[in-house]
Amino acid sequence: MKTFYNKLFNRYDKNIELVPTSERRKVMGKFEKDAKSLIDLVGGKDNIAAVTHCATRMRFVLNDPKKANQPAIEELDAVRGIFTNAGQFQVIIGNEVPSFYQEFVSLAGIEGGSKEDVKAVAKQNQKFFQRAITVLAEIFTPLLPAIIVGGLILGFRNVLEAVPMGWLDGKTITESSVFWNGVNSFLWLPGEAIFHFLPVGITWSITRKMKTTEILGIVLGITLVSPQLLNAYAVNSTTAAEIAQNWTWDFGFFTMEKIGYQAQVIPAMLAGFLLVYLERFFRKHIPEAVSMIFVPFFSLIPTILAAHLILGPIGWHIGSAISTVVNAGLTSSVNWLFGAVFGALYAPLVITGLHHTTLAIDSQLIADFKSTNLWPMICLSNIAQGAAVLAVVFAHRGNKKEEQVSVPSVISAWLGVTEPAMFGINLKYMYPFVAAMIGSGLAGMFVTIFGVRAFSIGVGGLPGILAIMPKYYLIFAIGMMIAIVVPFLLTLIFRRTGLFNKIDRVGEAISPIDATLEPTVAPVTVVDEDIYAPLNGQLFPLSHAVDPVFSQGTMGQGMVIEPTEGSVYAPVTGVISLLFPSKHAIGLIDDQGVEILIHVGMDTVNLNGAHFTALVKQGDHVTRGQKLLAFDLEAIQAAGYQTQTPVIITNSGEYQVDPVLETGTVAKEQAIMHVQSRN
Repeated sequence: MKTFYNKLFNRYDKNIELVPTSERRKVMGKFEKDAKSLIDLVGGKDNIAAVTHCATRMRFVLNDPKKANQPAIEELDAVRGIFTNAGQFQVIIGNEVPSFYQEFVSLAGIEGGSKEDVKAVAKQNQKFFQRAITVLAEIFTPLLPAIIVGGLILGFRNVLEAVPMGWLDGKTITESSVFWNGVNSFLWLPGEAIFHFLPVGITWSITRKMKTTEILGIVLGITLVSPQLLNAYAVNSTTAAEIAQNWTWDFGFFTMEKIGYQAQVIPAMLAGFLLVYLERFFRKHIPEAVSMIFVPFFSLIPTILAAHLILGPIGWHIGSAISTVVNAGLTSSVNWLFGAVFGALYAPLVITGLHHTTLAIDSQLIADFKSTNLWPMICLSNIAQGAAVLAVVFAHRGNKKEEQVSVPSVISAWLGVTEPAMFGINLKYMYPFVAAMIGSGLAGMFVTIFGVRAFSIGVGGLPGILAIMPKYYLIFAIGMMIAIVVPFLLTLIFRRTGLFNKIDRVGEAISPIDATLEPTVAPVTVVDEDIYAPLNGQLFPLSHAVDPVFSQGTMGQGMVIEPTEGSVYAPVTGVISLLFPSKHAIGLIDDQGVEILIHVGMDTVNLNGAHFTALVKQGDHVTRGQKLLAFDLEAIQAAGYQTQTPVIITNSGEYQVDPVLETGTVAKEQAIMHVQSRN
């Protein structure tokens, strides 16, 4: 294995011949200084509980993370950035990380571990609360696309049926148009499927996350929302006598109410986890020859019984209690304080991952009160983060390198996805992040004082106004203006005065983003060429990437493709410079010296090569359009991994990189980027 890694990132001369062995030793040795420094800066060998690497970064689990000297680590020449996630201290190196890793473990005199080993150690270092939040995030993240589109649908229906139009003599659109009335009625079909049947998605997601039988999770969810049950929304309007007479199972020696759990979160989660642990238990104790029959039966039937007899009622009361407390706080005499604190602190919650808890609370508020007073503040927080980045764009106007990250980040934040804005810009400078928190807090306080409520969730940023109840449109619009103007002005003021700002005072400092993009190797030739699509699929800007290491441009500039088939083709003519053992990432150096990384999926390194087939090997010279990799798209997705594929120019600091297409459907050998040498 060590021999393989020694070869993994060979350099090529201009004739595309492999560098001699003696030269490869020099390449390996070039990281010796930084590797030695990194050992000391992470707290020494004794502070390293485990270490491994993926295609772009070193992944550490440290015994005491506080011993890591993060500012000094970021100053190392080989380091492009650092961040902590899921108990792992991650140091971004780039596509030469295998060579750096081998140098590091050799100098440290330690054995590297597998990805699963490091993840296991990382979980041990997490506190129970951190583990619980991680699990909650992993349950709700796969549901977000449906929740977002559901929010858009309900928002559009809100405009159609609930907003009187002056140009229609005070009538709504549905009252004035047969066509739009039909559209409104039809759109209830997907809206109901997403929100009323949310327990089905939750129980499926739990079995998917815990790697048990997903179809059993789906069946369990259906039994919680079956039409044979009294709809959860009708429970409060149904008398106890009527429930006892018409909505009860009578087993002779006991009875059980036929109550549905539409839109209920906690009952579905409790039932889902019980199903998982019962299946794991019976799979261990039932012989494999009959497990196909008895494991599903003994797992599913007791869970359904427990869900309706015990877990459902308990979960219902817990969820109602939480939503009642939150709603009371936001409608009390001190609601302004609650709104200001939550509005200001929501962005830091995103960094920690705690913001995923608000999805469950929002869903419960809607189930209990038919609306939520929490979601409006979340929308305003997204808007505030985007406004702070917009101020940075204005202050640094003309900085083309930074605009490649900052401009897409503004758009992304104002459409509800704030990670590129926060990780790519605001947290690097810090003063825009503080300005956004203040603006978000003021906007949250304002809308809370006026009792603004949303009837659905999922629509963040500027489109969030669609989810707001019509009578609050004007108040929420004013709140949006506060969330834009205040962060924008405060960002400029903090930059000029130096408040919360030590690295970007006017006339004193160089943008740290510029530093991460500075070229480390001079271009060997004049480049003026197109980079072609390596996959068939849907093209998006790099800011669309779910991994902030890619979305914020840390690895370089590029695009993202959502593949529609499992084939990777050469985007240029050149040499295969990287082929990971897991086959999930492949790198090329073209004949002009442009370095390209194609990273198939997110965290697919954990598959250890399963569902991937390499059709080339490292050192092969390939022509544009030649098939390089094959992968099973459906199997990877079924295993719980995203197949979103960043296509990165890893030495983009040497070139001007411009998209040929911003978004749209692309096919192999269709130009997606243009690369040109800087003057």
